[in-house]
Amino acid sequence: MGVYEELRARGLIAQVTNEEEIRKMVNEGKAVFYIGFDPTADSLHVGHFMALCLMKRLQMAGNKPIALLGGGTGMIGDPSGRTDMRQLMTVETIQHNCDCFKKQMSRFIDFSEGKALMINNAEWLLDLNYVEFLREVGPHFSVNNMLRAECYKQRMEKGLSFLEFNYMLMQSYDFYELFQRYGCNMQFGGDDQWSNMLGGTELIRRKLGKDAHAMTITLLLNSEGKKMGKTQSGAVWLDPNKTSPFEFYQYWRNVSDTDVLKCLRMLTFLPLEQIDEMDHWEGSQLNRAKEILAYELTTLVHGEDEANRAQESARALFAGGNAAEMPTAEIEEADLTDGSIDILSVLQKSGLCASRSEARRNVEQGGVSVDGETVKDIKTAYTKDALSGDGMVIKRGKKNFRRVVMKK
Repeated sequence: MGVYEELRARGLIAQVTNEEEIRKMVNEGKAVFYIGFDPTADSLHVGHFMALCLMKRLQMAGNKPIALLGGGTGMIGDPSGRTDMRQLMTVETIQHNCDCFKKQMSRFIDFSEGKALMINNAEWLLDLNYVEFLREVGPHFSVNNMLRAECYKQRMEKGLSFLEFNYMLMQSYDFYELFQRYGCNMQFGGDDQWSNMLGGTELIRRKLGKDAHAMTITLLLNSEGKKMGKTQSGAVWLDPNKTSPFEFYQYWRNVSDTDVLKCLRMLTFLPLEQIDEMDHWEGSQLNRAKEILAYELTTLVHGEDEANRAQESARALFAGGNAAEMPTAEIEEADLTDGSIDILSVLQKSGLCASRSEARRNVEQGGVSVDGETVKDIKTAYTKDALSGDGMVIKRGKKNFRRVVMKK
């Protein structure tokens, strides 16, 4: 099985512009491809995971990845999947976020000896003359076609700024520049990026002629992958200072039964034959599959040692033991009222519940325990002494845990 066929079998490819030629280039290791990452935060999250794993797979097959950092497009913000306009970032913030991305990407992609490139589109976008850009690129885009694109259609009712309307032109121009400067002949992106990607392919064809080779592929669930990055308590980051290896492990350990095999196929590097054998697993066997998924992905992001520690802590926790790597939340003196804090405030401040009303509902339904004892009274309160030392372990539901301690 060639690498392209494996990508298909793993469910990673949704649409292509020229499948036979793309298959040939990818399988022969002749693709120079790019995926873009807009630096909207100072860490990548699990929504970027699929793209990083894809880049790693293709590089292992001899293809050359280009990680394009959106130092230029980040000044505008991608309207895809948004209901409102992004908060505009400063140049300094964007550069800081790009620097953070570089470090994290190096765990997935080998940038040594020209095997991969990391490029910032600020190199060409920030110095563009606006009138010249309009004359050079504008004639090749139909406003009517742009308004039919999903990334714009979903924003028309609530309002689409002219600033964001330019995003498609800028992303298309990225592909044109990468083609010209680095011989980039292929682009990958999420299914929510399809219109933008086709714009780049068409721009190259129109400006350089029909013989110019530029192709596009979309990743099947990349837009769903972006949603993967969100949980009740916030985003799941690849930065261990934002999401601990234990929390990262637990995130994947807690995926639904219906998603575990899909995630194993799309995100791990386990042989497909091994994953196919799990198709008939049920009950406790699915929990074993989730452990495998969590361990493999934690190893990929945080290393084998951290994955082993996270797995040992998770098993100890489920067995009723002490989990040293459990995520910890701190209570401050200012959080206390008359020397104590009630259970609803503990649940909210620890991040286990988003609001007091949600906390109340969980307690009243019998879904909250403290150090193994179910909490039945919403007025239950804890003193500073109870939170000192090792603190206490709060459990919400079957899979959500926090150690809560008094801040020193």
